[in-house]
Amino acid sequence: MIPPVQVSPLIKFTRYSALLMGMIYGKKRYDYLKPIAEEERRVEAEEKKKREELERIAKELAEASEDSILK
Repeated sequence: MIPPVQVSPLIKFTRYSALLMGMIYGKKRYDYLKPIAEEERRVEAEEKKKREELERIAKELAEASEDSILK
């Protein structure tokens, strides 16, 4: 078996620097996108409530028209 090759300190430094920079970029990006996603979820929840209310009203109207005495 071939003995392990010593990796240049410059290459080691570059690898760990790139790893650290990626972690910093990811944290900044996450902090930037988090409030936007929260706002989208809030708006979607409001729209869902409105949609469910309209569906409930439509269902009640449909049931009311079926149970009519004047069939």
